[in-house]
Amino acid sequence: MGAAMAGHLLAKGYALTAFSRTRSKAEDLLQRGARWADSPARVANASDVVFTMVGFPRDVSDVYLGEEGLVHQARPGMVFVDMTTAPPSLAVTVAEVLKARGAHFLDAPVSGGDVGARNASLSIMAGGEARIVEAVRPLFASVGQTIVHQGATGAGQHAKLCNQITIAGTMIGVCESLLYGYRAGLDLETMLQSIRGGAASCWTLDNLAPRILARDFAPGFFVEHFVKDMGLALEESRRMGLVLPGLALVHQLYLAVRAHGHGRSGTHALMVALEKLSNVCVNAKPIEPSRPLSDANR
Repeated sequence: MGAAMAGHLLAKGYALTAFSRTRSKAEDLLQRGARWADSPARVANASDVVFTMVGFPRDVSDVYLGEEGLVHQARPGMVFVDMTTAPPSLAVTVAEVLKARGAHFLDAPVSGGDVGARNASLSIMAGGEARIVEAVRPLFASVGQTIVHQGATGAGQHAKLCNQITIAGTMIGVCESLLYGYRAGLDLETMLQSIRGGAASCWTLDNLAPRILARDFAPGFFVEHFVKDMGLALEESRRMGLVLPGLALVHQLYLAVRAHGHGRSGTHALMVALEKLSNVCVNAKPIEPSRPLSDANR
């Protein structure tokens, strides 16, 4: 996602300095005119606005607060934007360190997956000072279509966790509907034509259900990252005294998906765990409707 987003900034004519732990992932950007930096600190040295998008909270800590971290090169007036999904408390910590150096920080996680990143149609949830959000809005508009200031530092992360809670419930609904339809003998593509146009319509049905039917579990968003996000939401829920049993259930199912070797598959690989529970493998071809087993056959 990060490479696609950076590419949109280049296409808009912005000067871009890039760093990735795996340089090969930046080769396309370099060929298109981006400059390479050997560390996050060198990116900060060359930039007025720095965007970060990494995998896990520990990566955010390393990139910002580590020995070669961004904060050590922060200058008054610089703006740092973290688009990783991470704990709201970490956003507050990073913002405070940067503020002491006269720099600004926004937590601005995104939703929309690989499709949204490629199409520059991401939804961006920003936390931090409103005037800083407005200052970088043209940059946000290069990669996203829905840009909403959620409130103070950390609010962007809270909004993203709301997004992930919603996705968790939607994903299990989509997968279970496909399981049910398959077992009932429906042509699943025909069934999807109907429910996409009704109250069940959603992004997951449009974009991920076809991948499930094609047995294409290539990632738009890694299972292991979704497990992390749901874990963050559950931690925040416990802190706030909330009970979210639906989220807890889906989190457990995704742990099973990861245990089956699909940690680097897309989130729609939830179907793998659900199929194993019923000893069913879904594909687009309908089967004969199942009948209840007789006592003799149980």
